Amino acid sequence: MSEKRSYVSPYRDRAAAATRETILRCATALFAEHGYARITVADIAASAGVAVRTVYASAGNKAEILDRIVDEAVAASGYRRTVEEISRTDSPEEALRLLARGTGAGNRSQETALTAVRQALPVHESGEDLWRRATEVYREALRAVAGHLHALGQLPPGLDPEQTADLLWLLFGPNSWHTLVHESGWSWEAAEELLHRTAVAAFARPA
Repeated sequence: MSEKRSYVSPYRDRAAAATRETILRCATALFAEHGYARITVADIAASAGVAVRTVYASAGNKAEILDRIVDEAVAASGYRRTVEEISRTDSPEEALRLLARGTGAGNRSQETALTAVRQALPVHESGEDLWRRATEVYREALRAVAGHLHALGQLPPGLDPEQTADLLWLLFGPNSWHTLVHESGWSWEAAEELLHRTAVAAFARPA
């Protein structure tokens, strides 16, 4: 007798993906607004309009949901496109302008997800690892930019490429955007302009 072949339904796959997307979107909003510790899987299920068992089957437990949120935020941040654009320019000032624009757009588009992660850090069983996981690719992208600036012969006086990457993290990392936009009330556009001008000044060669 021939073995039965499993039937793969594209419709079912699309429906499952849509359900998972809804669950993650609702969880992100709830974590950001109310805090990771206060939200239960039942709360996420109610917000998404699904059964609790559907949340577990589709996205996992609360910690796994947060991991998925981090992964999707990283993937959607646009960091690859920004690094590729910078790698094609031979102007250090243009590279810094693109970096200000790209990191600003990434932080803005993933604002809710970043807030959800920040809310989770004090209560997460491994907050330090969570933050490292959320920002590791971000820092790698800044190292790539520092390497490109080094190849162009443009590093801040007295700094090597790794130290330059640390400076870029200070200027364009998520904490800088959070401080200016969320804590100090700057617009995203004004914050981008300030960080760009500050970076250009930091990279300027002494006369």
